[in-house]
Amino acid sequence: MKLGELTAPELKQRLTGSGLWLRTGEFVACIHSRFADIQHSLSLLYADHPLADNAGFADFHISIENGSGLRRYIRPQAQFVIDGVKPFQPLPANQAFPILEWGMNWCITAYGHHQLVLHAAAVARDDRCLILPAPPGSGKSTLCAALVNRGWRLLSDELTLIDLRTGAIHPLSRPVSLKNNSIGVIKAFAPDAVFSRATEDTSKGTVALMKPPRTSVEQMMQTARPRWIVMPKYVPSSPARLDGMGSGEAFLSIADNAMNYHILGTQGFKAAGNLIDECSAHRFEYSNLDEAIATFDQLAREA
Repeated sequence: MKLGELTAPELKQRLTGSGLWLRTGEFVACIHSRFADIQHSLSLLYADHPLADNAGFADFHISIENGSGLRRYIRPQAQFVIDGVKPFQPLPANQAFPILEWGMNWCITAYGHHQLVLHAAAVARDDRCLILPAPPGSGKSTLCAALVNRGWRLLSDELTLIDLRTGAIHPLSRPVSLKNNSIGVIKAFAPDAVFSRATEDTSKGTVALMKPPRTSVEQMMQTARPRWIVMPKYVPSSPARLDGMGSGEAFLSIADNAMNYHILGTQGFKAAGNLIDECSAHRFEYSNLDEAIATFDQLAREA
């Protein structure tokens, strides 16, 4: 059963009762919340995602709760809770859905040590994966959103999950998080894309989430093989330019962007090394999304 098959009262009943058991890739999250915005945003952005059997196993038991005491009424807050633990300070109530998304990312980076977790977007053409590791402000998510609106399969916007045993990339196929000017850029680039409402004044500025393509969600249990590592950088007025990168520099960029590299130790070192061996590595500057798409489509054809 898909989330979108629930009526609004049924979705609310699950969120406020036994929980909404939502599958995103290999992870299952049991979600509780009374926030109307979370109910609305889940129904909008996760309509194509399957629901797991609530008699089974959930990786994370998550709750987005109201602030305590006077915070229920004066400047209301939203608190992220996992298994009774509150890892973050509460945020204003209008950020309830963003904190759910950020919190689910945190759960994977904090507990998903059976994989090497990279702070990187990942998209695929057929079963070949393009990994886009980059710091905030590089245009990574904008590029990811553009690619998946032009035929590439979304694996993940924020976290690339690398199997320590096989080296395969495991999808999440969750919404793409866009910030500030990128929201308008992608809305103009892909007018049929579905977005959550924009949330202003977060720690990242204004944020909005783009619904993942249905085909990407339907293939979220299908792994991909790493093929390209590309470090993107948005440079105003720059033509699209793809340059090769040495394996040593590529390894350091992967290690720098690996969220749990220091925890995995030797396993993380081997996984990063195997990834470099399997991929061609590049730096990429761009300003025009159509030029960027053409560059990556050509890269895929040459491969």
